[in-house]
Amino acid sequence: MRHAHETPNESATALELEALAAAAREWAGHDPDPATAGALQALAADPGAADDLADAFAGNLQFGTAGLRAAMGPGPNRMNRVVVRRAAAGVAAHLLDLAAGQPSSAQTHDAGPPSQPEPAEQQPAPGAGEGADAAAADASPAYRPRAVVGFDARHNSADFARETAAIFTAAGIETFLLPAPLPTPVLAYAVRALECEAGIMVTASHNPAQDNGYKVYLGGRAVAPEARGVQIVAPHDAQIAARIEAVANTPGFGDTSGIAMAQDGWSVPGPELLDGYKEAVSSLADATSFPARGLRIVHTSMHGVGNDTALDVLRSAGFTDVHAVPQQAQPDPEFPTVAFPNPEEHGAMDMAFALAQEVGADIVLANDPDADRVAVGVLDPADGQWHQLHGDQVGALLGAHLVARGGRAQLAAPQTGAGPASSPVFANSIVSSRLLAKIAHAAGYPHVRTLTGFKWISRVPGLAYGYEEALGYCVAPDLVRDKDGISAALLVAEMAAALKTVDRSLLDVLDDLALAHGLHASTQVSIRVEDPAGIKAMMAGLREQPPAALNGSPVAEFTDLSEGSPDLPATDGLAYLSEDGTRVIVRPSGTEPKLKCYLEVVVPVSGPEHLAGAQEEAQAALAAVVHDMKAALGLEDH
Repeated sequence: MRHAHETPNESATALELEALAAAAREWAGHDPDPATAGALQALAADPGAADDLADAFAGNLQFGTAGLRAAMGPGPNRMNRVVVRRAAAGVAAHLLDLAAGQPSSAQTHDAGPPSQPEPAEQQPAPGAGEGADAAAADASPAYRPRAVVGFDARHNSADFARETAAIFTAAGIETFLLPAPLPTPVLAYAVRALECEAGIMVTASHNPAQDNGYKVYLGGRAVAPEARGVQIVAPHDAQIAARIEAVANTPGFGDTSGIAMAQDGWSVPGPELLDGYKEAVSSLADATSFPARGLRIVHTSMHGVGNDTALDVLRSAGFTDVHAVPQQAQPDPEFPTVAFPNPEEHGAMDMAFALAQEVGADIVLANDPDADRVAVGVLDPADGQWHQLHGDQVGALLGAHLVARGGRAQLAAPQTGAGPASSPVFANSIVSSRLLAKIAHAAGYPHVRTLTGFKWISRVPGLAYGYEEALGYCVAPDLVRDKDGISAALLVAEMAAALKTVDRSLLDVLDDLALAHGLHASTQVSIRVEDPAGIKAMMAGLREQPPAALNGSPVAEFTDLSEGSPDLPATDGLAYLSEDGTRVIVRPSGTEPKLKCYLEVVVPVSGPEHLAGAQEEAQAALAAVVHDMKAALGLEDH
């Protein structure tokens, strides 16, 4: 998921202005959307719009492992109906290739599991994931593929979804189009519930209002059982991209007349599909072991599509004292009350915190606009203020709660044979905290670390729970094999309600975890650049001259993740581990021109009386490590 070029051209020097204008007029002549065609004609006629025009035509928007995501607008480097039609045609061709066995399933299965579990009492069988599955996925020589298409409430999402359904149907794919703007987890659920070979979600998640995106899942007979309903990875991404490129090169520039589109023929699922998701998620609540429901909740859906579904789930599970932020409850593609519709951004939860203060809430739950992530806010008695918990803190809390529930949010799938049920497997990405691994090992569960992204976390064999520090949590992989902010919110509420009955809070559990495993504190530093070449230069510099110490502790291990390892595929990243356990991972962003540094320090805590001092020590250590990394990057003054 990236632009063909991350930054606009400095000028129209690569193409003479008239050549650019001619290309724009040709594209506009084929554009099926009068709005983008008109905008393109206006750009072509405006000599001052050369840079915008050059960027819009800076190559085809590139399809990757997260599909497509970019600003909406005219031209091949933007999200629009031409680009989406081509993407749909490419995905359809790939599904038909898989169904026909060309190439064979053994050649097209996804990359194998990202790693094997770390030692514990019991481990899943090595190779039990997608890597060894292909022929077992479904050996039939041909079949009619099924696909389901969902969409959020952003501008153009419904149109992009409807045209995708029309193209799939014309290609001979049995297609379901979700009936309304719905959360991404509902689409991911539908891929499995409807036994589809593919799922398309039209969403830009928490991106700004001007963006949209196209996310692709595979399932059914196209992949192995462990990866059904998971976002695509290699080689599918490259194969779909090649199909899209072939479509884009014919019959003419911006011309989609060669792509067949049905007028009808797809199915629209009735209310039973959404009801099935809500019932399944609501039933995750364990009313026997955790019966308390006396919790006052403030919820915000951040102007997205999660409000009704999230509130229905919470209330069905017995949490009836729920207060939605009224200004943010209904979908609004302009996201008028937030600078960025992302709960991670500073200030995004201010309205929710104000309402929590007003109604005397016990907890704040914030979904992002497509509801696949959740942020948690708590009242800190130390200062009387509401604070958002870090994603790693919520990840650890959910891990601890699932351990208390026996390791799973739902009953394990029926076991084959007479052997014992496998242990629950916990997983998180390499940039997330190491605390979850300690929680898992203390419980006797295997733990897996993966590359960044739920396309990796969700395909871990035997997965019972996985998370990523960017507010993504998969608590019920048999229902939704992706991050799901609604099911995660329900389990956070269940945990908080149980704690309230004994006059304890989520902050108290974090203290317990610090006493048991050391205080784990983490932060992230993002360095934005104007020229993407700057990222390569910074990575090269760190490879040649890695920092010698982090907060005064010598670097004991340096790992170049681009070389791969027995437990992780190769990726562009660097990892540093100091003698005192401080860890830094550096990687380029996959979606923005940024270099990201993920920092974690661990401070031992000898007793409750030392917790406050450990917090101060951890924050000072993080600040020192930030300084060290900026110095290593030559950014001391930033």
